[in-house]
Amino acid sequence: MGRRKRRKLPAPAVVTSSPVPPPAPWIDLPDDLTANILQRLDPKEIFESAQIVCTTWRRVCKDPATWRVLDLNYRYYDSAHRKFETICRCAVDRSQGQLVELTVTAFGEDRLLNYVADRSSKLRRLTLVDYAIFGESFVEVMKKLPQLEELHLIGTIFIGPEDIEIIGISCPMLKSFTYNEPRRVTPDIFEDLWDYDNTIPNELGVVIGKTMPNLRCLRILDQRMNNKGLEAILDGCPHLKSLDLRQCSGLELQEWDCLGKRCSKQMKDLRLPSDSTIDLDWLTTNPFECDDVDWDELLSNSRMVDVFDFSYWKQNSDSDSDYD
Repeated sequence: MGRRKRRKLPAPAVVTSSPVPPPAPWIDLPDDLTANILQRLDPKEIFESAQIVCTTWRRVCKDPATWRVLDLNYRYYDSAHRKFETICRCAVDRSQGQLVELTVTAFGEDRLLNYVADRSSKLRRLTLVDYAIFGESFVEVMKKLPQLEELHLIGTIFIGPEDIEIIGISCPMLKSFTYNEPRRVTPDIFEDLWDYDNTIPNELGVVIGKTMPNLRCLRILDQRMNNKGLEAILDGCPHLKSLDLRQCSGLELQEWDCLGKRCSKQMKDLRLPSDSTIDLDWLTTNPFECDDVDWDELLSNSRMVDVFDFSYWKQNSDSDSDYD
């Protein structure tokens, strides 16, 4: 028998190690700079995306310093009422009491504000835009925030002069205040809640001058207030240096009269009723004069709900789940 030829085996492949890719450039950023960047995102984007990018971002996302400033806009949530409130609560929890600035837009739940107030003793600035809440509920929230220095109520429904008086007493450190509340005419369904037609024109100015002596900046926009109300403000707020009275048509100010001269002398920044509002993109229109307002929806969104379950969002606070 002939010798069987040995099959020539192929030469072993040369294994070359590929170079390790460099870490992403954002990994080496200081935590405070990373936090500054992430704070520009909506909390929903942080919970659903940013915190799962890498371990560094997750660590920063869990740092209470990242949540010191919150801007929460309900319009970004496609009417997901419950999800919005849940994310707001989780964001407040992440702050661990370090929240200092809060802005909430287009919502209307007093229980959310109560949740914030109970956990945010360091809150210094509160801005509510198009927020439907009854004054009686709101003043109870404000009583829990005696350290508040700035309060901006823009398009807040059902908060009137009598509520502002209690707010001024409850928050003696207020230095900046904005009030732009829809006025003029209420629909029939609200006649028993708020009597706009009988509101005393100078009542707002009187309560501000009486209860907010430490104000440095005041914006009263699109309100019925006459010269007596303005006089009460100037008498009661000696530290006031910035005053915005745009669209307050009840005022009669002339540069040559006593009140006009007084305003010009005391104020470093003065906006008169006739001045342009083009820079105020948030200046509200009167919802009571709009034909397309769904009042049933407005009331349902403002209704108290006794049972709220957000255990799903809180079940794994130390895990890698999307929400804490």
